[in-house]
Amino acid sequence: MTPPAAPPLTTPVTADLLRGALDTERTGRGLLPHRLPARARAQNTDGQLALAESQPSGVRLAFRTAATVVELDTVPVKRVYAGAPARPDGIYELLVDGRPAGRAGATGGDTLTIDPATGATAHRTGPPATLRFAGLPGRMKDVEIWLPHDETAELSVLRTDAPVTPAPDRGRRVWAHHGSSISQGSGAAGPTGTWPALAASLGGVELVNLGLGGGALLDPFTARALRDTPADLISLKLGINLVNTDLMRLRAFGPAVHGFLDTIREGHPATPLLVVSPLLCPIHEDTPGPTAFDTAALSAGKLRFRAAGDPAERASGKLTLTVIREELARIVRQRAAEDPYLYHLDGRELYGEADAAGLPLPDALHPDADTHRRIGERFAALAFAEGGPFGPGGAPGDRVRPAGQRRPV
Repeated sequence: MTPPAAPPLTTPVTADLLRGALDTERTGRGLLPHRLPARARAQNTDGQLALAESQPSGVRLAFRTAATVVELDTVPVKRVYAGAPARPDGIYELLVDGRPAGRAGATGGDTLTIDPATGATAHRTGPPATLRFAGLPGRMKDVEIWLPHDETAELSVLRTDAPVTPAPDRGRRVWAHHGSSISQGSGAAGPTGTWPALAASLGGVELVNLGLGGGALLDPFTARALRDTPADLISLKLGINLVNTDLMRLRAFGPAVHGFLDTIREGHPATPLLVVSPLLCPIHEDTPGPTAFDTAALSAGKLRFRAAGDPAERASGKLTLTVIREELARIVRQRAAEDPYLYHLDGRELYGEADAAGLPLPDALHPDADTHRRIGERFAALAFAEGGPFGPGGAPGDRVRPAGQRRPV
């Protein structure tokens, strides 16, 4: 079959067409969106974090056009874990005036092979891919292409059959969220199916997603990125990565959280700031990290995790999710005496024991698509509803509340 003719108008992908990215990098093959600014990236030495921040979770192309056909040239980076099943292609989702209108995966591109046992990587260059969305309504409309939440993509050009202009500012509040791979979207069905994207849609806000797989580690450069990002609402989901990596002890954790919050408050002294403790994760509730691959599962071609710490080590200051929840609640309670815009939410309100019974974590660490939806809907109901910290009235509700003073209404 003869492929359809390419639409005649070409528009280079530029930063003014992007939403949700904190920085962009011009490469030899296109524009690479970044979710951390250049200064933060220069201070980072962790390859896992570098990979995660380059995966454009929550980043979308946003433009206005009367085009009926839209093509996007992109160079995806496919991750391959040695010994594990092949990962599906990253998903690009098309929205027209806020409604789903198409989705596609990009074949081809580069390949990054990772050895789970050693962490060694190998990068192979591949050809670009072209995504095509046809049959769009011929009227003037707002179009968004949400980029994959778990696959790096260098964007080259848009091709359309009508002119393209950047989408206008809709005047919606901006919500900046920071968290782990769960916040980035691991296990979600697509970029609009991550729990922050779902919550943002329900809450009617513009999302800046700083969910960083393996990278919610209280890094000062991440706090500075949040400090310097224009935002009307900020949330932090902290804890699981600190246990995964066995990065610090209780003595260091408390001061590190205080420092992280202090830095954010330098740029956002009166912005509603919600601290969310970890979701339920049975393997690490009372067992410290590090988290390890389940080698027996890998031998069977499955990716699964296990807790490699010893529960007795909690006495020496090792962190578990139970310890972290207690400490985060204490810190917010202490600070809220002087910060009426600071709020706390126990992550088990979003995913707890009853949820785990019906929707267990498939790999013992990350939720699936249905669980992402449940978490997103609950977060929206708790945070964005009337009486929630991000809601119209801004007053605390029964389950999402400040640990000290009530916020002025």
